[in-house]
Parts: sequence; structure tokens; C-alpha cells
Amino acid sequence: MDFMGDRMTRNGVVIPAMKAAFPYTLPIFAGFWFLGLTYGMYMNVSGFSFLYPLFMSMLIYAGSMEFITVSLLLGAFNPLQAFLMTLMINARHLFYGISMLERFKGLGPKKVYLIYGMCDETFSINFSATIPPDIDRGWFMVWVTLLNQLYWVSGSTLGGLFGSVVRINTEGLDFSMTAMFVVIFMEQWMRDRNHTSSLLGLALSVVCLVVFGASNFIIPSMLTILVALTLLRGHLEGQGKVGLA
Repeated sequence: MDFMGDRMTRNGVVIPAMKAAFPYTLPIFAGFWFLGLTYGMYMNVSGFSFLYPLFMSMLIYAGSMEFITVSLLLGAFNPLQAFLMTLMINARHLFYGISMLERFKGLGPKKVYLIYGMCDETFSINFSATIPPDIDRGWFMVWVTLLNQLYWVSGSTLGGLFGSVVRINTEGLDFSMTAMFVVIFMEQWMRDRNHTSSLLGLALSVVCLVVFGASNFIIPSMLTILVALTLLRGHLEGQGKVGLA
């Protein structure tokens, strides 16, 4: 009876969290499936079986790096180059982790998977989503992370399976991710009464874009935004507004 009671209690927490998280992940589903299918097809035409996109999407789970890994697998063995390239491409995740330190506190073992499964889109949702007070915060973030990863894994695996028989025009599909971030930004803008941090993030990003160029501005902009928001934290907390644009 105690076991049944514990299971009912657990389901009473987990299932509502899944229902609350699922709508937030629907835009990710559309983007991840198209990009995942493209990635799986790319692996297929490069001579790899569907097992490669399946396990790479499960274990690496870093979209842009997975595309680059194809050329690394086809080229000469150079682990140092692979390490440095991965660090350079995914260095932005260092800032994601810093931003989520407070939100991951007290989550116990869930934190391990949340750290592993954090990607751009998952970070955006878990950082900015307004979680209802009756929904377990930890399980909400776990479901956002898990659902997003399932979308990517299933899309890339299907692309690998059917890549040799399905031909679609994927030109312009990568813009779906950019559009999704614009929507998330607009939702945050409309929800918040004070836009200081959002305007600051936009201004510093534009400055870094002009100074460093389109290929190199992301890391400098994140660094400057982090420093600026840290210096202004007391002022922004006083206004009830702390966040990244």
C-alpha cells in the first residue's frame, strides 16, 4: 500500500509537470524535427548508417557540432582538433550554466540530467518560462529537457533511416531556430514591465557584432552582457527584474 501511495504521489507531480511543459516545447518540435531529419539525411548520404545519427544525437546532443562531427569522422584522426573545435563552438554553454545556477539549486539528482541535456532552446525555455506555482519546478525543467532531446533524437534517426529514399528541399529551415528565439524574446518583453536588461543585451550584442564581426561576436557579447548584468544586479533586483535578453 505504501508503494502504491508513493507511486500515486509521484505521478501526481510528474504528469502535471509534463502537461505544463509540453506546450512550451511544441515550437522546438517543429524546428528540431526538420533540422534532425536534415542531419540524419546528411549522415546517410555521407555513408553512415542510421545508428550513427541515433547515438550521436543521444550522446553528443549538440546540433551544430554533430554536423561538424561528420567531417571529423571522414577526416584524419585528430582528437586535439576535435576538442578545441567543440570547445570553441559550444563555449556559450558556460554562460548558460552560470545563468542556471540558482534555478538548479535543490533539485538533487535531476540536476545531473538537466546539465547534460541543456541546449540553446532548452535553456531559453527553462530560464524564461513562468512555471505555475502548483507545478513541480524540477520536473517541469526535466520534461522540457527530455522532450526536446526526444524530438532531436527521433528526427535525426528517421532522417538516417529514410535519407536514401526521401528527398526534400531543406533550404531555409535553419531559420526556424532564429525565429523561435525572436518569439521567446518577444514573450519575455511583453511579460516584463522593465526592459533594462533586454535593451542592454541588445545594445551590447550590436556593439560586439560591429567590433568582432558576425562570425565571432557571440562569445564577446555574452561576456559583456554577463559583466554588465553582474555590475547592475543590485539595481535590477530592486526593480524586480533580472534576466538575459
